[in-house]
Amino acid sequence: MKKTILITGGAGFIGSHLVRRMVNRYPDYHVVNIDKLTYAGNLENLKDVENASNYTFRKIDIVDWEQVKSVFENFNPDAIIHLAAESHVDRSIENPMAFVMTNVVGTVNLLNAAVQQLKHKPYFLFYHVSTDEVFGSLEEGGFFNEKTPYDPQSPYSASKASSDHFVRAYGNTYQLPYIISNCSNNYGPYQFPEKLIPLMIYRILKNESLPVYGQGLNVRDWLWVEDHVAAIDLIFHAPQAVGQTFTIGGKNEWKNIDIVHLLCDLMDHKLKRPNGSSRKLITFVKDRAGHDLRYAIDPSHLENTLGWKPSLTFEEGLHKTIDWYLANQDWVNRVTSGEYQLYFERQYQSRT
Repeated sequence: MKKTILITGGAGFIGSHLVRRMVNRYPDYHVVNIDKLTYAGNLENLKDVENASNYTFRKIDIVDWEQVKSVFENFNPDAIIHLAAESHVDRSIENPMAFVMTNVVGTVNLLNAAVQQLKHKPYFLFYHVSTDEVFGSLEEGGFFNEKTPYDPQSPYSASKASSDHFVRAYGNTYQLPYIISNCSNNYGPYQFPEKLIPLMIYRILKNESLPVYGQGLNVRDWLWVEDHVAAIDLIFHAPQAVGQTFTIGGKNEWKNIDIVHLLCDLMDHKLKRPNGSSRKLITFVKDRAGHDLRYAIDPSHLENTLGWKPSLTFEEGLHKTIDWYLANQDWVNRVTSGEYQLYFERQYQSRT
């Protein structure tokens, strides 16, 4: 193996797509996936590569320094792509300390291990995957880019902003080679159904109410997950990317209510239900505390320097996403059982 790449959070939504891509595209890389396997981490996401000769999984909690140190000692990685994070805003409001521990303390543990790794591998690379939520809320017409000041508005985004700052600080203080990318909202197969698109698909399938915050006017920029991991792959392999930040977005803004309407109509067609029947399930619920109105990313730096562009329109990606969830209802039922179901009922019924 020419390189050993450590991917944190590789059993999660974005992480599993990245692991699959790296294992399949780079047979001379040893891809080591470390994941705590929380409710959103699922090894079923990687069934197709679990027996690959260049893939290894280890169950690791990055908050535990001894576990982090051990995985570095055992695998002697050449680089890390760090995606492991608590990522759901509602959960961060309910339990902010869990986000501080994983997103801040966990990241610092990995950074400390990376600094130790520099002693034998001076070109060790720390690639940190972050979110556009660190920039706060946008007025109409503006766009986030690599120079946008940080203005996090939720415990989740504050924890991610903190981890971004630690990565840059370690780069400056310890000369640790690093890259940071901040992406917009991802969607696609294997996303845990607490996020908007898979949640609505799941609820429409079950003929259950579709909870929409406020009036559904919040705007998000949506990015097909495989386009995101293609961008990570491209950035990771570009020598000129070291020490830089890249914003990754789909140039694809939608109001939440418009997405829900589109999903309802597409699902009615695919399920052969009467037109408009799923729209009747929409229920407007009390808005989330501190709900940012709009996110939108300008990805022109990435496009101009490395030639990346999204491969799908939103409508194409949405069709592929719905078809995957319809074909994998057993997966959905398994991952939404137990703890998540209790959380969901408590969280959303209290808002109706």
